[in-house]
Amino acid sequence: MDIHFYKYQGTGNDFVIVDNRDGAYSGITTEQVAHLCDRRFGIGADGFMMLENREGYDFAMKYYNSDGREGSMCGNGGRCLTAFARQMGIDGAELKFIAVDGDHEASFRENGWVNLKMQDVDWVEKGNMYFYLNTGSPHFVKFVTDVQEVDVYQQGREIRYNERFAAEGTNVNFVQELDNGIFVRTYERGVEDETYSCGTGVTASALTASPAEPGDYAIPVETLGGHLEIRFSRTGERNFSNIWLCGPATLVFEGNINI
Repeated sequence: MDIHFYKYQGTGNDFVIVDNRDGAYSGITTEQVAHLCDRRFGIGADGFMMLENREGYDFAMKYYNSDGREGSMCGNGGRCLTAFARQMGIDGAELKFIAVDGDHEASFRENGWVNLKMQDVDWVEKGNMYFYLNTGSPHFVKFVTDVQEVDVYQQGREIRYNERFAAEGTNVNFVQELDNGIFVRTYERGVEDETYSCGTGVTASALTASPAEPGDYAIPVETLGGHLEIRFSRTGERNFSNIWLCGPATLVFEGNINI
């Protein structure tokens, strides 16, 4: 299979993207996706996405984890695919697309940032020193004193594969509160390692880090790959709406590969 691909990144969360609106790549296999995402023998990426058509929407998003299996919602991937859609000639100040978790809206800023509207959250499990919630993908959030001292691979893997989460998996976020915002490091299922950034993960972390009082909030977020911002309304103790994941989405390069 000959593939014309594009490589995008959003705060270091990187993706191989193809334009599949004509169905040319619909037959791609799990093994082929895993090969494309392999950092030694392929292009190298945290995930693989296809831009597709869907009636009633500007486009549809199909996302695969780097292990080749179709994944749940990827926030940074959604922002990168929105930037790619614009590059492919899908114009508009605001775009509407559908992903595995439902409808999304996206808009653009003059500084090159892409704003992505996430699904509302109406359930948060609060445990002893942790939170657990779904922001399009499941996330375990643990607050720590010094996030740079955490062995994210080892500790994240222990939680992701513990008795509760082993079957379906969970992403694991370690969060340090800063004077202005939070610093987040994430172990991602499907990648099975730490990534430089995780959009649904920083969203989950910002929601749980917000003040308990209802109101509108903007939480600055630092990741290993750069700066993001989460804007949302807190409407109750465990209810959040109008959630926006905001940050850069950048074309790295494009090319051709035969697999």
